[in-house]
Amino acid sequence: MRALRAEVLAGASGRTVEIGAGTGLNAGRYPDAVTELVLTEPDAEMARRLRRRAGAAADVVEAEAAALPFADASVDTVVSTLVLCTVPDPDAVVAELRRVLRPGGALLFIEHVRADAPRAARSQARWARPWAAVAGGCRCDRDTLATLERRFAVTRLTRHRWRGMPAIVQPLIVGRAA
Repeated sequence: MRALRAEVLAGASGRTVEIGAGTGLNAGRYPDAVTELVLTEPDAEMARRLRRRAGAAADVVEAEAAALPFADASVDTVVSTLVLCTVPDPDAVVAELRRVLRPGGALLFIEHVRADAPRAARSQARWARPWAAVAGGCRCDRDTLATLERRFAVTRLTRHRWRGMPAIVQPLIVGRAA
């Protein structure tokens, strides 16, 4: 996962906003091309830990991904790593990301998704509720790629498996959308 994060974050530039930054696993990994870094996190305790980890390198804003406190078309890059599985309304979040991105801006993402293989997808559907109960609301059975494609043109996409994790969250998509 460390290598995938590095690959994705290397594409960030200009004013960059990371949604659902959690405790800051991406903090300190952004390239020099990022001129302003804003990390958003809706959970107050996580935001406190995030502030400690990010230090002066980033502004931390307590905000839901579906209601970002930024003007329309004011962000060059948005980063989402393992967030769209957890938000209550991924369509609303993706619409919000579209709203804040400047024309020509980029959405960089790593997300786990519903499996392509029917048997694996059935297993994800069967375990979705129990998994969400123990994994902070994470819905392992979402078709996140389809959600992204409703509002963005996905310009780069690779598929990976998240080794060391339960099979229901192993399918990953990594990419860039505009």
